[in-house]
Amino acid sequence: MTAINTNTGSLYAQQAMNTNARGLATVMQQLSTGKRINNAVDDVAGMAISTRLTSQIRGLNQAVRNGNDGVSLIQTAEGATEQVTNMLQRMRELAVQSSNDTNNEKDRGFLDLEFQQLKAEIDRIGQNTQWNGANILDGTGGNKLNGRYAFQVGANTNQVIIIDLPNMQTAPASPSVVGYTDLNDKTKPTFNATTGVATLDFTGLDSLGATDLQKSVGVVVQSTFAGKSVQYKITPEDVNSIDPAATPPVKLSGIVASALVAKLDTPLWSDNYTAAATTAGIITVTPIGTATHLSALNAEVKTVEGDLSDIATSTVTSADNAYEALQNIDSVLQRVNAARSNMGAIISRLQFSVDNLSNVAAKATESRSRIEDTDYSIATTELAKRNIIQQASQAMLAQANQAPQLVLQLLK
Repeated sequence: MTAINTNTGSLYAQQAMNTNARGLATVMQQLSTGKRINNAVDDVAGMAISTRLTSQIRGLNQAVRNGNDGVSLIQTAEGATEQVTNMLQRMRELAVQSSNDTNNEKDRGFLDLEFQQLKAEIDRIGQNTQWNGANILDGTGGNKLNGRYAFQVGANTNQVIIIDLPNMQTAPASPSVVGYTDLNDKTKPTFNATTGVATLDFTGLDSLGATDLQKSVGVVVQSTFAGKSVQYKITPEDVNSIDPAATPPVKLSGIVASALVAKLDTPLWSDNYTAAATTAGIITVTPIGTATHLSALNAEVKTVEGDLSDIATSTVTSADNAYEALQNIDSVLQRVNAARSNMGAIISRLQFSVDNLSNVAAKATESRSRIEDTDYSIATTELAKRNIIQQASQAMLAQANQAPQLVLQLLK
């Protein structure tokens, strides 16, 4: 059919040019960005897989950093326990020396002087060894404040390695604060079943004398409100900051109460309860709405029982005391060695875990590359093809546009 109003050849050429132009633009974008998938339309399934792999890769890389941080933390703890071992060995040497009857009472007193100083230094190491600003060898570290650390060494939940770090202190198992039993009785909470309001009174801490206040350093105040357990360890700074003459007065009970309330103030808990502390050391917990399980609260004041508590009262002031100290030191050394062995084993495990995570991350990155990265050998071939087709389409469009001119020959 000869017609000039509808140029079907031109329409076909235009359609081919538009289709080819889209393909050419896609290829040029792939070559420019280095990615085969730049938009979801490029590969719908590939985009979803690539995104999941990216999440996995980034999680794995962070887990590698987590594992290395865990190694650093444990190495810090192990280095401190090494010094504890050295001091225990020296204390054992002093006990052996004191056991010998060539020493008189005065000599043994001098030996005990060093013995007690070494014991005090062991406690200081336990109380002050820190990593990232947090104590790690006083039994109150970790997320649960119980010395347990969980290292996230995977890209997904519950992929953790757990270690219980030792408590390198000689705090005795029995309370070291005079009046502990009475104090504990005073801090028992009261609960109003009608209103649901709980009240906890720590003002008993303010009744301690100067000597007992010094003994309270290292004591942990622990409370549980509606299933949330919080702890606070009394520090030398707390005791030194006490000033009843200040306005408002600075009292130990107020310091402890404020610290506990600060730890209670978490979103999940404070959505159901409000907690407030006074400078006098009174904590009031009030339910929001109809929360009814406040009756499951408790409070206690306790000492942190150190893993080295066997030598808490050891001396070498006499042969009998030295014999007993020798046995206690051997028991403690065995415990410290077990803790160090455990730390070494966990370090080894973490290092292998980090190596494995790095390998998995590399393989996942390689898999993602095959899905989303541009294969330049294929893309350049496609570019050449598209350019040729584009030039041919343009030529055919020009020819199609010339075809109606033939009709003029029929009109002559």
